[in-house]
Order: sequence, then structure tokens, then C-alpha cells
Amino acid sequence: MNTPSFSNVTVEAKANVYFEGRVVSHTVRFSDGSKKTLGLIFAGEYHFGTGAPERMEIIAGDCKVVLDGTTTALEVVAGGHFDVPGESGFTITVASGICEYVCSFLN
Repeated sequence: MNTPSFSNVTVEAKANVYFEGRVVSHTVRFSDGSKKTLGLIFAGEYHFGTGAPERMEIIAGDCKVVLDGTTTALEVVAGGHFDVPGESGFTITVASGICEYVCSFLN
């Protein structure tokens, strides 16, 4: 799998820290006004809400995801992704290790 890379961007140095440091990301802004976040999710189970629709690409590790309003767990491994509707949410579980991701906001 090719690891994503981005050129001509602005990176916000201040980290977004959630769940007592178990989930950490940084915001990347593009010249067209779009943004992504790049982050790490340590072992555990976490729930996130969404404002805008999102695509979560898993670039290392693996996880299980349950989208709000569903009961089926999606297994997502490195190279895979899942989409989350806006004004919704998801529960993500990392059984062990670290799951690395790129989150794209789909407006």
C-alpha cells in the first residue's frame, strides 16, 4: 500500500487530543480550503460524532467500526476505508496496537 502524502499544505502544529491522549490527530489544510486530519488511535473503544460527512482511510493497523444507527461491525484494515454521514457518528474499536488514519471531510 502506498502511504498518502500531501504537498503544498499548512499543518496545524497544535494536536487535537481526545480520550486522555488515546486518540491524537493534526489538521492539514489545503490551498483550496479543504482539510483533512491525520491521526493515531491507540487500543480501546471510542465514539465520535460528525458534523460533515467523513471518509476515514486506515493507513496502518486495523479496527472495527459500528456506524450510528447500525449494529453490524465493519472490519477495516490498512488500505481500507469507511464513510460516515454528516450529523451522525461511529464507534471505533482498536483491539491492540495503534491504528493510523487519514480523515477527509466530504462537503
